[in-house]
Amino acid sequence: MTLVVQTLSEQIFSLVRDRIISGKIPADVAIRQDALAAELGVSKIPLREALARLEQDGLLLSQANRGFFVRPLNATEVEEVYALRLKIEPDAVAEAAKVATDADKRKAKAALDALDTAANTDKTQVGRLNRAFHMSLVRPLNRQVTIQIVERLNIISERYVGKHLEPAGRDDRAHNEHMALLELWSGGKATEVAALMHQHIAMTLEDLRKQFETEKAHA
Repeated sequence: MTLVVQTLSEQIFSLVRDRIISGKIPADVAIRQDALAAELGVSKIPLREALARLEQDGLLLSQANRGFFVRPLNATEVEEVYALRLKIEPDAVAEAAKVATDADKRKAKAALDALDTAANTDKTQVGRLNRAFHMSLVRPLNRQVTIQIVERLNIISERYVGKHLEPAGRDDRAHNEHMALLELWSGGKATEVAALMHQHIAMTLEDLRKQFETEKAHA
């Protein structure tokens, strides 16, 4: 068994991050650091450290003399992030499929099982676990720069994953696509898994485009 020890700042980071992903912290008002620190039972120093990390991850933005705000979801960021994922992630997954060990495949299967469980029991964890599954298909590549770039893009994508799954029926589609990806990847079918990953990301991007266009039209 591996013992995972988190610092206080890391624990706060995880707690606040989950609240941002789930939408519990609104995007249009400054985070009340005094109130949040009191609620969490911590001082403001580790809280500020966690907020600074969340800003680096693209979930928050800071404004002089106003504090930290949740970064609003927007169509421009979607286009940029998903375009970069389309250029990098399919090839990375394909190359990883060629070298994945049996242990890597078990980890990927466990990551998908955890994602499926969360989809039925705790929607607030879906974005994080979706990232964990996608990264499990990339990590065997063992190219740290590529892995870091793909993970960074997936971190930014997490809230958009939640948005994408809002319409009914998309949970089932995502599950089926993930199952197919895992099967191809585990079988070492690099060309096929790259094509399906490209399609998976591209379809999500197209769905998000339509959602933002609909929201804009109704605004």
